[in-house]
Amino acid sequence: MTAAVSFSGVSRHFGKVQAVDRVDLVVEPGEFFAMLGPSGSGKTTCLRLIAGFEQPDSGHIEIFGETAEGVPPYRRNVNTVFQDYALFPHFSILDNVAYGLMVKGIGKAERHRQAEEALALVKLPDYGARKPGQLSGGQRQRVALARALVNRPRVLLLDEPLGALDLKLRESMQEELKSLQRSLGITFIFVTHDQGEALSMADRVAVFNKGRIVQAGTPQEIYNRPKTRFVADFVGSSNVIDPDAMRYFGGEARCASLRPEAISLVRDGGVRAHVRSAAFLGAATRLGVTAGDVSLSVMLPAGQPVPEQGTEVGLTWAPGDVHYMDDAA
Repeated sequence: MTAAVSFSGVSRHFGKVQAVDRVDLVVEPGEFFAMLGPSGSGKTTCLRLIAGFEQPDSGHIEIFGETAEGVPPYRRNVNTVFQDYALFPHFSILDNVAYGLMVKGIGKAERHRQAEEALALVKLPDYGARKPGQLSGGQRQRVALARALVNRPRVLLLDEPLGALDLKLRESMQEELKSLQRSLGITFIFVTHDQGEALSMADRVAVFNKGRIVQAGTPQEIYNRPKTRFVADFVGSSNVIDPDAMRYFGGEARCASLRPEAISLVRDGGVRAHVRSAAFLGAATRLGVTAGDVSLSVMLPAGQPVPEQGTEVGLTWAPGDVHYMDDAA
């Protein structure tokens, strides 16, 4: 099967800054693919390379088997939804959605018909006559999505489109985006620095750092089997334990990742530790504990008794919850 998007040794620099450094990746047709990483990690530049807003300095990009280098954005079968939505404030919602069709020379009646279908798709069927200023942030996000979908792209690029929304609305839109992607079967490539978004929405995740992909895989693989210290720390909170400490805990003398929720408290036995701090998080309480010279985080489910600061506790975990990492960088 021909890949929706493929990168082979792609690099892009801006002056002395190496924004993208020899990236290889393959996105399959119909996949919800997330590019995850901190600011400046290269993920947004990769998105812009797919869209055609940037050109690679070296390497090769294909979109459904066709060479992308040198092809302008308007000739690529992709569309982009930006974080700021970029709606025309003086256009009606219907004309905002239909704008790309107007540029293509499609007649007014037909482009409005297609725009109305797109608005219905994002659950805004009766909003065509309004202006962007009359809509909430979540509604404007839906309009931007409809404007991208009306062109029927084979690849939809989303550049942190939920970043401006409040938490509850963002979580709701995450569910709706995933549901929409499944129903349409379009390839979604989603850029975010929010690991929760990437893990909850994507079929696969590529974690970026310093212009490179440091790990790619399913959300479960990325979370449970991080390859490096960076991935373990960035994708959720993790206890990264050095080889000497692992030997002290009775494990192998190798760098390892142990998720806080995998640790249980026992009164007797286990690794002895002292409670240093407790932070109530609603659905859980995060404990800071010290075992020997090692500081660890422990996540207690809601309803479980919380030991007081200074209390001695025992820590236990299943051997399978310890993930050893060959690369501790």
